[in-house]
Amino acid sequence: MARYIFITGGVVSSLGKGLMAASLAALLQARGFRVRIRKFDPYLNVDPGTMSPYQHGEVYVTDDGAETDLDLGHYERFTGVSARQSDNVTQGRVYQTIIQRERRGDYLGATVQVIPHVTDEIKAFATADTDDLDFVLCEIGGTVGDIESLPFMEAIRQLHNDLDRGQSIFVHVTLVPYIAAAGELKTKPTQHSVRELTSLGIQPDILLCRCEHPLPDSERAKIALFCNVRKEAVIPALDASSIYAVPAQYHAEGLDEEVLRAFGIEGAPKPSLDRWIDIMDRQQNPEGEVTIGVVGKYVGLPDAYKSLYEALTHGGFANRVKVNIKWIDAELFEKGDDVAASLEPMHGILVPGGFGVRGSEGKIASVRFARERNVPFFGICLGMQMACIEGARNTAGIADASTTEFGETSEPVVGLITEWMSSEGLQKRTAETDLGGTMRLGAYPAKLTGNSVVAGIYGVEEISERHRHRYEVNAGYRDALEKGGLIFSGMSPDGTLPEIVERPDHPWFVGVQFHPELKSKPFDPHPLFASFIEAAVKQSRLV
Repeated sequence: MARYIFITGGVVSSLGKGLMAASLAALLQARGFRVRIRKFDPYLNVDPGTMSPYQHGEVYVTDDGAETDLDLGHYERFTGVSARQSDNVTQGRVYQTIIQRERRGDYLGATVQVIPHVTDEIKAFATADTDDLDFVLCEIGGTVGDIESLPFMEAIRQLHNDLDRGQSIFVHVTLVPYIAAAGELKTKPTQHSVRELTSLGIQPDILLCRCEHPLPDSERAKIALFCNVRKEAVIPALDASSIYAVPAQYHAEGLDEEVLRAFGIEGAPKPSLDRWIDIMDRQQNPEGEVTIGVVGKYVGLPDAYKSLYEALTHGGFANRVKVNIKWIDAELFEKGDDVAASLEPMHGILVPGGFGVRGSEGKIASVRFARERNVPFFGICLGMQMACIEGARNTAGIADASTTEFGETSEPVVGLITEWMSSEGLQKRTAETDLGGTMRLGAYPAKLTGNSVVAGIYGVEEISERHRHRYEVNAGYRDALEKGGLIFSGMSPDGTLPEIVERPDHPWFVGVQFHPELKSKPFDPHPLFASFIEAAVKQSRLV
């Protein structure tokens, strides 16, 4: 029988509910419990797939092809449990499902209302496929008081009553701000937030108080008194030196102990935190450092590349080095900035995924610099496509090489995917299909050439990686590109879709159509990132 932990946030957004949920799940997992985390998003988009990265950060993709909130990346990285489509639901998807049912007549003429129809749908989502779990952590997006989140708050209030006594608890993440002029921490915002929550029928069992300064016992007691919780259930959460220090920090403050106490669980094993201690040791005691230049389009908002940032960090863990990331706007190279001056200090160059023509020529220039200067290069998704266009133009003699994503071209080295095989059979798309349905999404297998660089990195000849793209490298140009030195070392099992390219005559030059960063974890760095950083370490010794 699964137990439920409902996580809400108050006072302000961006308090780190997702990181808190991931850390708590990791602590429970370290005690031997089976866990899964789910995210409820109150916005009306069906999913974040068509949202700008500047609005929502990166889109995290699951093995089964769901485009989800970036918090699911935290969940996977901290627990190692692969997220599923059923682990993220938006209000838009809830309403879409209900309206489709109403149009089919499934409600038999009943008036469709928020209560019970919307709340029932949310409850069904929360409780689906949980038979093999000990704990289900449900994070409610947004902040208490948001009008958008009211149906979700009502749904978890109802579910708390529907479940057996002692089968669910509420954890509220709140802010205790420090007023510098007064030299004091202020508990009033937390009191107001809890009052708002209780007005919705939800009494928190545990308060996680984000603060910049230590929370004195007197203030903990004051919060406990006014918010109707035990003093021990008021957990201070100071800013940590690293997100990977958070699980151990929360354990030291007693968060997991208090959660077990709230459920009446006694005699649980102590958590084994060895791997978290090892990660922190690698991060705090590096044996060197490298600088990686990420030439992208959304560099003004690091959350747009959240998984990429973490995967590079994990590559550093694997090599016991600190990875300094230099975010470089690709457009600057199109406006006259000197490519060499910007990229010469880099020990590795990475061109990440993205959409649209903006900055594309700057990315191609970065690929050329890495190829000509023998600097380790990693191209991901659009980055691989730019590597193929650069190779076509400058080593294969195809001067007009381009992609149909950027407009009409006589040499479509990259074009729209029209069909491919999936587990459901042949998938077909056209340029007129809705943006939300044209992409190749989720995990797909690829076969690697036996003597290739990537086969040596992976140690196997067949892999499975996650995709998110509408355009694909045109296999019709394979012979021309390979004559120019760019080898197709990974293909879809049917041999039609290029998955990986590499330059064997280069110190480290790999482009992949998929997104390996989505599967990297701190205690299990992705082999491509570990190898890329290893190559960057060697490069750092040459310059």
